[in-house]
Amino acid sequence: MNWSVIAQPETLQLYGEGLITTLWLLCSSLAIGGVLALVFALALVSPIAPLRWVVGAYTYVIRGTPLLIQLYLIYYGLAQLEWIQARWDDVWPWTHFKDAFFCALLAFSLNTAGYTAEMLAGAMKETAAGEIEAAQAVGMSRWQVLRRIVLPSALRRCLPGYSNEVVMMLHSTSLASTVPAMMDVTAAASRIYSDYYLPFEAYLFAAGIYLCITFTLIGLFRSAERRFLAHLAPRTH
Repeated sequence: MNWSVIAQPETLQLYGEGLITTLWLLCSSLAIGGVLALVFALALVSPIAPLRWVVGAYTYVIRGTPLLIQLYLIYYGLAQLEWIQARWDDVWPWTHFKDAFFCALLAFSLNTAGYTAEMLAGAMKETAAGEIEAAQAVGMSRWQVLRRIVLPSALRRCLPGYSNEVVMMLHSTSLASTVPAMMDVTAAASRIYSDYYLPFEAYLFAAGIYLCITFTLIGLFRSAERRFLAHLAPRTH
């Protein structure tokens, strides 16, 4: 084992660049996917049947196909269409498809939106009927019930499951290394491996980085759960 190569400033700088890309990709995809998931979840619980069917079909496809295939379909498929390439120099939004980061971000955002939407819709459907009836009894409109009662309750109850989704998305960002010109943590490890032929050192160090981020995320979600789900904790006498 030759850890001296990993400790070199240029090697650490490469991992640092990969870490920034990984975190930026994770946070951006979660933010965009979270907004989409909220819209999709409202559609899934909507009384409009065609809307439920369309969004339900979307989440079924997203959850039923591998993320790597979705990434390939966007970067190697959609972004390589002649119709898009003829417009990606001056026509928005096709101008973004020549950017590898945008293609990865689009794939990850659509993927996490599908999973989170089903999770949130399930939590909304499980809202206690008594809470909704009490809100209606005091004169709240349907929108007010949704905004003040259903959504806050569902978001709190989604925290444990959503923490798993965030961790899974962190690990899934390693798939971005399959896209050329993307320098995430895994791509940095691959670069070190190809330059110095040190597979164990390069990938073990990358695994350590992912492990540290994972523990940090778990700790943050545990704190949030203690804060927002304290009323569900078993009472001690």
